[in-house]
Amino acid sequence: MARTIVAILAAHVNKAEIERTLSKAPEAWQAHDYYLRAADKRASFLSTLKATELYEGRRLLEQSLAIDPNYARAYARLARTHMAAYLIALDDDYLSPLALDRAHQLALKAVQLDPNLPEAHAALGLALLRRHEHEAAIAAFERAVALNPNFTHWAFAEVLVLAGDPARAIEIVERHMRLDPFYVPLALLWLGNAHYMLKQYPQSLLPLRECVSRAPNLRGAHARLAATYAQLGNIEQARAEAAEVLRIEPKWTIEGTEARLSTFKRPEDAEHLFDGLRKAGLPER
Repeated sequence: MARTIVAILAAHVNKAEIERTLSKAPEAWQAHDYYLRAADKRASFLSTLKATELYEGRRLLEQSLAIDPNYARAYARLARTHMAAYLIALDDDYLSPLALDRAHQLALKAVQLDPNLPEAHAALGLALLRRHEHEAAIAAFERAVALNPNFTHWAFAEVLVLAGDPARAIEIVERHMRLDPFYVPLALLWLGNAHYMLKQYPQSLLPLRECVSRAPNLRGAHARLAATYAQLGNIEQARAEAAEVLRIEPKWTIEGTEARLSTFKRPEDAEHLFDGLRKAGLPER
């Protein structure tokens, strides 16, 4: 029955996409084609974390916008390429306020161009989160869902964990994983992270293990797996995961990296994570 439903839905979605495409001006088709190619690069990047794939996706989005400067979806996705560069040690944009500002401005542009586009509000929510505007970030994701009750995004769980509501984050990300069978590894990271913040350490292990198996170079997943093992008293496994963190980013420290990236609203939540990282043997500074 599920396969039948999926097949019917796929047919209707494809038909709707074709009808929308045919209603566009010819130059818009090419802009959308570049956007779809960039989306494919984005999906690959979230597993490999290769800089070349991020840059290629960004280049394709810039080509899309060169053809259609008012394409809100392309602006929203372009914002997320700059956010990724801010969060992941790929180049000089890592932890750069300029990269964060760029992501924020591009997301704002997407919302201005199409206030009814859920993806634009989600992109804005992610930028607001890293600007420590937690309530505004939650409101942006809630606006996205209000615009389309079927809209789902793993990053809403990230916002909720860092805003201090891990129980709701679990509900959000589990719903996302049910609705999107092709969910990216980051969904597993934030599911595991939410359980960790609730001190449900055994429940956090499975999603974090699956996350690092799917994305071996995702530093944040290894760090949280190290903290989880440490809180469970499995110091040998914790040290092994800590070594993976430093393999990926040799200059990583709790104070200089994690403290800047985590953006927890509540200091006690940050200290809870840092306590596990210390127990795992990761460097303080």
